[in-house]
Amino acid sequence: MPSIATADQILDCAQTLLVDGGYNGFSYADIAAVVGIRKASIHHHFPAKADLVRTLVGRYRGEAVVGLAAISATVADPYDQLRAYVEYWRGCIAKAQPSYCICVMLAGELPSLPEPVAAEVRAHFRSLAAWLGAAMARGSAEGCVRLHDTVETEAEAFVATVHGAMLSARANGDPALFGTITAPLLKRLTP
Repeated sequence: MPSIATADQILDCAQTLLVDGGYNGFSYADIAAVVGIRKASIHHHFPAKADLVRTLVGRYRGEAVVGLAAISATVADPYDQLRAYVEYWRGCIAKAQPSYCICVMLAGELPSLPEPVAAEVRAHFRSLAAWLGAAMARGSAEGCVRLHDTVETEAEAFVATVHGAMLSARANGDPALFGTITAPLLKRLTP
């Protein structure tokens, strides 16, 4: 019987393959070859690919919640929290580790994803927009963030810009493009 560590190895491998090729860009055979196990071992933990990717996105969402909570706990100023979020991704893209948000990769495939996976992806974006909106609302109340529209609209625009910047940097093969795109976003929110 595969161990819990094997399940984590399967998820880690699936995450790398997902970022590289999307939902349909990998198979259990690909994972088995990388991890060094049989496909039956993968099916033991994750009977179907949808189960695997749903679990992966759920794990990813949990990690994101912990990461956002850490920003909230260590960075007092709401504007600086927004900047810290952008800087996290700038650093990841520059190092290519982890290079892109898996939910961004999956969002482009949303119409063709199994519903349980799509639901997890949508939940990730709702959770992220809620955290960003809360930081923006606090920042507006404290005078350190300037909003040009409703908190909800500003949060969704922030999500779209940051994640669109990831895709632009990837499409152009230029990690620096991420910062070029997100700098005006942050500047726009400065009072």
